[in-house]
Amino acid sequence: MIPCLYIIIPCYNEQEVLPLTAPMFRQKLLDLIAAEKIASTSRILFVNDGSKDKTWELICKMAEAEEHIIGISQSRNRGHQNAVLAGLMEAKDRCDITISIDCDGQDDIDAMDKMVDAYLAGSEVVYGVRSNRDSDSFFKRHSAQAFYKFLSAMGADIVYNHADYRLVSSRVLQEFADFEEVNLFLRGLIPMVGFQSTTVEYVRKERLAGESKYPLRKMLGLAADGVTSLSVKPLHLIMNFGVLVAIISFIGCIWALITAICGKSVAGWASMTCIICFVGGVQLISLGIIGEYIGKIYLETKRRPRYIISERTWEPEK
Repeated sequence: MIPCLYIIIPCYNEQEVLPLTAPMFRQKLLDLIAAEKIASTSRILFVNDGSKDKTWELICKMAEAEEHIIGISQSRNRGHQNAVLAGLMEAKDRCDITISIDCDGQDDIDAMDKMVDAYLAGSEVVYGVRSNRDSDSFFKRHSAQAFYKFLSAMGADIVYNHADYRLVSSRVLQEFADFEEVNLFLRGLIPMVGFQSTTVEYVRKERLAGESKYPLRKMLGLAADGVTSLSVKPLHLIMNFGVLVAIISFIGCIWALITAICGKSVAGWASMTCIICFVGGVQLISLGIIGEYIGKIYLETKRRPRYIISERTWEPEK
């Protein structure tokens, strides 16, 4: 049986790059159909993530002109991860497999052929993995590598050098729909579902137009979300560090007591100030990390919707 494929493409303020990449995605879809790797009912699903420019207008025009292109629009900007989730949940009952990919044209679309082949060979999840980072700047390359190493060190189960370019079968998505986390980190959640998986390497290119939607600030926020959403290791580190500080402090108290008994004690303002500042800093950092987890718990208990679709380019079935 030839599988039906939905290509999920999140878009946020992409009016500059969309006219360049949309024809590329369309041609790739048609090539896969012509090669009889996917069914003719396959579609490209653009997800407008509350863009403030003409992105949604462009998606609507393309959907009117081409039957293989459809789109949905969120009621407001919810972030990249929620936009991808909205597309996946919208597609899971309409297709056999999905491939999520960014709109900027940096991910090699020819890797889709290998992904589909891997699915046909038995894999339910296929991760697109960058073979190198030669196209990145020095800072971007090393910060990204530090990002993945930090997540791994903190206990997050992720695939190294994998972003959100992946094939996921509808079977996996049906199970993933039961994951109700509000704080999403798909790179860590998808591996938790299980099922047979593999990787496909590709070379990432330069962005064709527009600006990156993931500056350093968002990368740091994504790393924090990934760690606090998937691991409690930072809490364990706090406890271990607290025990270490307590032991050092206890040794210091014994030393101070012995010094006082021997009559060799000297008033030391500097040493006392350093100790107070050090312990105070440790306490504030610890409270900050604990507060991050409490904040996540607060948001999870509210159970707010992770996305709200306000418009579709087609009439939904009643």
